[in-house]
Amino acid sequence: MLIAVDSPVRADVQGLLDEHLSDMHATSPPESVHALDHSALLAPSITFWSARDDDGALLGCVALSELTPTHGEVKSMRTAVPARGRGVGAALVRHALAEARSRGYLRLSLETGSQEFFAPARRLYARHGFTECGPFASYGPDPVSTFMTLTL
Repeated sequence: MLIAVDSPVRADVQGLLDEHLSDMHATSPPESVHALDHSALLAPSITFWSARDDDGALLGCVALSELTPTHGEVKSMRTAVPARGRGVGAALVRHALAEARSRGYLRLSLETGSQEFFAPARRLYARHGFTECGPFASYGPDPVSTFMTLTL
């Protein structure tokens, strides 16, 4: 598996992100969908990576948003359906953690859903040391959001 900086507007990546946004809107009320669209992921404060197999097939993606010089946020974490259960998500989380540490961040946070649909994501993040916390950055309290953070 190769994880490399990629473009969120690349055709196959757009398809995966569209699927991600569709799932978010199907499982959460509109005001609780915090996933970014393709154009928002092009912001200068965001670095976007894809994971691909040896043949170049898209396996997943993750983005890292710089909130402050010492605090980052995991965004747009998604594993393609055919690649689930193969360690792609764990590899992407490890990649985001390594990048956050190399940037000198002291803290890495994320928002995910509190519904059962998001239980696998919460377990994945917990396995990597993230713990639940209160809202951070511009987020407010939201009963369908789970906020997690990790001190680096």
